[in-house]
Amino acid sequence: MRTSSAADERRLSIGVVIHGPEVVDTGFAHQALEWLEGHGDVVAVLGGTMGRVAIIDAGLEGRVDISRRRSPSQSVQDLQHSDLTVLMNHAKSRETGLVFGSIVASRARPTNPLIQVDSGGRFVAALANSSERSNAIAEGLASHFGFEILDALMQYDDLRQEGDVMVRRVWGVLPGERISVNGTVIGTATDTHVEIMEQDGRIVGARGIKLKMHGLEKLPYVDLRSAILRSGSVRRTAGMLKPRLCSLRTGRNGRFAIIDHAAEDAFELASDASFVITIGDDTTAIAGDVLSRLGIPVLGIVDGDPDGICNGLVMPDRSVIVRVREGNDDIVGKAIKAISEKRRPSSLEEALNMVREAAGDRIVSVIRCDGRR
Repeated sequence: MRTSSAADERRLSIGVVIHGPEVVDTGFAHQALEWLEGHGDVVAVLGGTMGRVAIIDAGLEGRVDISRRRSPSQSVQDLQHSDLTVLMNHAKSRETGLVFGSIVASRARPTNPLIQVDSGGRFVAALANSSERSNAIAEGLASHFGFEILDALMQYDDLRQEGDVMVRRVWGVLPGERISVNGTVIGTATDTHVEIMEQDGRIVGARGIKLKMHGLEKLPYVDLRSAILRSGSVRRTAGMLKPRLCSLRTGRNGRFAIIDHAAEDAFELASDASFVITIGDDTTAIAGDVLSRLGIPVLGIVDGDPDGICNGLVMPDRSVIVRVREGNDDIVGKAIKAISEKRRPSSLEEALNMVREAAGDRIVSVIRCDGRR
């Protein structure tokens, strides 16, 4: 009679890295988590930034750790103590999904088995260190969801050095899509092959992009290795889930925060603030979307067309959007920073008065997202 070993009796420990809002919005992340929980002890984390909003809207913040901002490869490294790790995403196409998985694997270099399940490309692939148990999970996922098992790409990286210039490719781009770096739009794609070039912390060129110089001017120091690059909408599946307040909200401490072209950092910078001042159109749109789930109003300083900004985007209740003349959002933003260092506003209304003082006749309109003017 065969005696079971301790390894046979021990439940499988499964780490899960969820990347991007789309895999959550479509309901696949919830379904896959339930299936995996039936086959082992699951620890799930978010890899990336904008997926936080989707996790909150789906009511999964109690099951998926969204407390830390970590890249997908960092999250994979964090879960190397698991028997296996599952990377879960929803790519635009099968090709871009396979490239994404290969890049994550090459950067993370995990010591445990890593498999990818892509609900957009509808495939499962073994990315690293396959084992009998990880192969069984991969086959089970593919069978349960009707996905195809594909061979992973050879190790692939999207970074290369050209002399003193760092070059990084942006995958899955469609012509006409906006390209953003750390939440700031730098231009519009003119080709499917898009590359961004950086030297000494500054974007010095690009291929396949019609650059937006005003956007480039707004970018502070950029480390292209760790920068968040995005093409198209920050949430392609927006509207599939109803926005909701986060059940993990922290207490308000009466302070305010200023977010200046760092929208990807909104959760970390402002999760315990009473209100937030945002500078720039893209920053206000992205940060506002995140902070609406935390119930934190924003005072946004923008210089674009504000028509429908409160209806077309999810903005926190009681927010105020101040539109200034074109090219003046940064100027007004700097003035506000200078004033706030001497006079700390205690409320959003007091901050609005400071903006009026700093902007003067540069103000074009003031829109309150609760309908008041």
